[in-house]
Amino acid sequence: MATKRPTVLVVEDEVLLLQAICTKLKLSNIDALSASSAQQALYYLKNLSRVPEAIWLDYYLGDSDGITFMKKLRSNKKFQNIPVMVISNSASPQKVQSMYKLGIKKYLIKADHRLDEIITDLKELIKSNKTN
Repeated sequence: MATKRPTVLVVEDEVLLLQAICTKLKLSNIDALSASSAQQALYYLKNLSRVPEAIWLDYYLGDSDGITFMKKLRSNKKFQNIPVMVISNSASPQKVQSMYKLGIKKYLIKADHRLDEIITDLKELIKSNKTN
């Protein structure tokens, strides 16, 4: 019996980067839903028939930031247990600490990691969330 592919919601406002991430995820046997804003991501979540296995979140979005997005996400019981991985261009200690307090599982700096390394981390996150 084939196992179903995990689904990841990618929230990234740089359209070319969003497309590249989604393409790479699909090549890695992960279904990707793309959202170019926090508002679009929250809309998708409310209207999806099933909750994604993880969320790939850019901290700075055109219409929001990671903290605001996480507060809205965690305020809905249906989405409280979705593991979130933040991939950002910047990370002050206060920002990272605030994001962990809101329940993210990982915070990575884009420039420090190649796309395939981030996807490997994402797969581990999904796998560990299934066993918990």
